[in-house]
Amino acid sequence: MSFTVWNGPAPTTAAQVSVAVANGVKTMLQLSTPADMQIRLVGWGYSLDVAPAGIGEVELLGADVAATVTAHVSGGIINDDPNGAATRLTLGTSATGYTATVEGTIGTSRVFDAQKVPVAAGSTDLNYDWLWPYQSGPIIAVSKFLRVRTTFTATAPTMLCYVRFDQL
Repeated sequence: MSFTVWNGPAPTTAAQVSVAVANGVKTMLQLSTPADMQIRLVGWGYSLDVAPAGIGEVELLGADVAATVTAHVSGGIINDDPNGAATRLTLGTSATGYTATVEGTIGTSRVFDAQKVPVAAGSTDLNYDWLWPYQSGPIIAVSKFLRVRTTFTATAPTMLCYVRFDQL
């Protein structure tokens, strides 16, 4: 069963809200697996509203330590099957959420993808989407974290990002 989660609450009467990147490191979206379930990544992506004033990087990585985030709610993690059950991800400010305020010190990480973001005005590289071939995406182990993390030298752009995953 596939789920999609964005770096903000699920939109209702307005569009999905972009979030400002930070000058430095900022986790934009974090997923936390419970003690009895893994997830397999299906795809991920992001969109920036403007080219940054300085060089940037966007990473998709697995981590052993949580960032402090705005907690997601179950309804914000969309089951792609309208008749499917709610997600079993762990929710909370040190679990599944978005827009980190404290990064935490990662001891062990696994980088699944990393993209440099160009500085050039008029750049067309401000959107990125990746889909793994069927059932070949990385697996996030039990009680671990997946992060979409940015590193920018300026705070000009805002970002939408998402992760699609299967619960195992």
